[in-house]
Amino acid sequence: MTRPLPRKALILLLVVALGASAWWLLPAKQNAHKPAAAIPVRVVGVAQQDVPRYLGAIGTVLSQHSVEVRPQVEGVLTQVLAKEGQWVKQGDLLATLDDRAIRAQLDQARAQLGQTQAQLQVARVNLKRYQLLSSDDGVSKQTLDQQQALVNQLQATITGNQAAIDNTAVQLSYTQIRSPVSGRVGIRNVDPGNLVRTSDTQGLFSVTQIDPIAVEFALPQQNLPTLHTLLEAATPAEVQAFMDADGERSLLGKGHLALIDNQVSANTGTVRVKAEFDNKDGHLWPGQLVTVRLLTAVDQNALVVPPPVVQRSIDGHFVYRLDGDKVTSVPVKVLYQDSALNVIAGVNAGDCLVLDGQSRLKPGSRVEASKNCTAADASVEAGLPRDSVSANTAEPKP
Repeated sequence: MTRPLPRKALILLLVVALGASAWWLLPAKQNAHKPAAAIPVRVVGVAQQDVPRYLGAIGTVLSQHSVEVRPQVEGVLTQVLAKEGQWVKQGDLLATLDDRAIRAQLDQARAQLGQTQAQLQVARVNLKRYQLLSSDDGVSKQTLDQQQALVNQLQATITGNQAAIDNTAVQLSYTQIRSPVSGRVGIRNVDPGNLVRTSDTQGLFSVTQIDPIAVEFALPQQNLPTLHTLLEAATPAEVQAFMDADGERSLLGKGHLALIDNQVSANTGTVRVKAEFDNKDGHLWPGQLVTVRLLTAVDQNALVVPPPVVQRSIDGHFVYRLDGDKVTSVPVKVLYQDSALNVIAGVNAGDCLVLDGQSRLKPGSRVEASKNCTAADASVEAGLPRDSVSANTAEPKP
């Protein structure tokens, strides 16, 4: 039979057990009161600046005056004075045709006129004589009337002769082909020495006006009220044209809104818009595809943040604002957004917002910013276009 432990031994064992339990539980209690590790984030300040609003589209460069030079009379092409690619002015001589046959016709018409004029002179003398004799019944009334009719006939013949001369002179002028517009000569299709006719399907060459030039593009019909407002404004709305080159966009020129087409396309629901550009440098070329930005309005002193700052939830848009070393969820309203910036309401200029690392955050999370909070310049350079998307808000006045 086992003897029970002495009372002192039991007390000693109990003290050892309590001490061991306290030793194991103390670190757990200390860890429970230790604050959670801070979440690293990037932050940015809310900037305040003027933000232009744009409508973007793809447009086609069009010459405002392009002419296919064709012969207006039949003849041999004797000279081509304009070189391919040459800049010419309106009225410059471009080419000549063989004019010998037409000059002969002109001389013949002038000779016919002279003959008729001589006949008219004689007829008038005879008419005057008959009028004197008719007062004394020296000639019959019938003879006088016939002479008057002959004079009238010869006068009409002279008018016809003069018309023939004028027509032949016009035909002769067509043998000298002059530029109808100021512009650039295209590639020549016919060489000197060839017989050209008015029925030829191919012209000699083209002359295309380069400066000024137009850009045509299409916008959704929902933008018609804005477009009408821009056209009625005292200052023409600015339009910028860009071309992508090696993945970077470069400014080709600045122009102004010129007109809106008189109908909306039933197939696409868009309306054609045309803008005019000064093109002295020749950066815009007919037929070229360009990216177009139409300035519709400017938001004054707008609150601007980079697009990654704004988060979206079931309840709408929100941002994480830094309050001390913790973050707070702040609901915001997106007034305007594009690929470079967001214009928001619900925060103040200079507020420090989380730019990166929101996926690990919740309201009240402790964070550690990787750098000081400074307002980023979210403006877009003049030469870098943006694809704009407007929120459902009232459009500011342009």
